[in-house]
Amino acid sequence: MKIIKISMLALALGLMSFSAIVPAKVIASKIEATASTIAWKAETIDVGQIPQGTPKAIVYEFKNTGKTAVVITNVQGSCGCTATDYTKEPILPGKTAKVTATYNAANKGAFTKTVTVTTSAETTPKILTLKGTVI
Repeated sequence: MKIIKISMLALALGLMSFSAIVPAKVIASKIEATASTIAWKAETIDVGQIPQGTPKAIVYEFKNTGKTAVVITNVQGSCGCTATDYTKEPILPGKTAKVTATYNAANKGAFTKTVTVTTSAETTPKILTLKGTVI
């Protein structure tokens, strides 16, 4: 009876050791799939002082550093005071594109706003920041 228990324990441990081995190709493909293929020129832009009542356009540029085309699927400002525009066609590898955020400088004082960009290249959206002071 004792020999059967020891044999079953050895068999169970042996089977578990096989399930823990992950092929190197699987690990490499996961790393490659999650690697960012977009290189932003700047993720935060400080526009300094801008006059009240004058909308200010802020341009964020990026380059597709991957091997496949990238499509911007959504761009959204953090509030109604920030309008957005972006490149609608696919961005080919090695090419650049831009996202434009136009801030409506209605109220005086310092501001910090964000623009959320969703692309086909990244699983999580990129948060871009614009800040400055309305005088």
